[in-house]
Amino acid sequence: MNPERFQKLVRALRRRQPDLTVLMERVHKTHNLSAILRNCDAVGVLEAHAIPPEGGLQVHSHTSAGTDKWVRLVRHQTIQAAVAELRGRGFRVIAAHPGPDAVDFREIDYTVPTALMMGAELLGLSDEALALADQRISIPMVGMAQSFNVSVATALLLFEAYRQREAAHMYDESRIAPDESSRILFEWAYPRIARYCRDRETPYPSLGEDGGIPKGAF
Repeated sequence: MNPERFQKLVRALRRRQPDLTVLMERVHKTHNLSAILRNCDAVGVLEAHAIPPEGGLQVHSHTSAGTDKWVRLVRHQTIQAAVAELRGRGFRVIAAHPGPDAVDFREIDYTVPTALMMGAELLGLSDEALALADQRISIPMVGMAQSFNVSVATALLLFEAYRQREAAHMYDESRIAPDESSRILFEWAYPRIARYCRDRETPYPSLGEDGGIPKGAF
């Protein structure tokens, strides 16, 4: 592991936000899914969530620019299961969906644990998803189009969350528990060795300050 590369991983992980996420309901276009993961990485989202469409989920490596390696994608069978898990972890679920009861997305406080629920283009979120949401938000538009591309809309919402969280100094220090941070850092730096250790139920070795694995660790 190159020391400079390792320090870049350390800096990125230190700014990850474990209580900000995106929940995608049946976003079926590969390039949209991949672009959303890229958006998540850009603002420090630690993991994203999705209910796969009927054809399954595939990440397009070119569109995601490889960020699928840094943003874990958690798959759920149903929207009910996904929301239940996120609520159990203290998340408030915000549905991005226009309507008379939706508020301007800039009026929301994103410094509290927040899951942004996004639907597929054209169809949007299902009635089941909307019924489960704590609140609805929309992005004001003055043109003829009724909505943004889902990946663009997600970027706008995430960067408003980033703006608020940066102002609140939530990126200044790591917000992930030390043991969890060490685990993620090892998996980022040495994915193949991490897989080897998991397959054999062997603990990950501790990394040196330069990201090296001590001699005799295996």
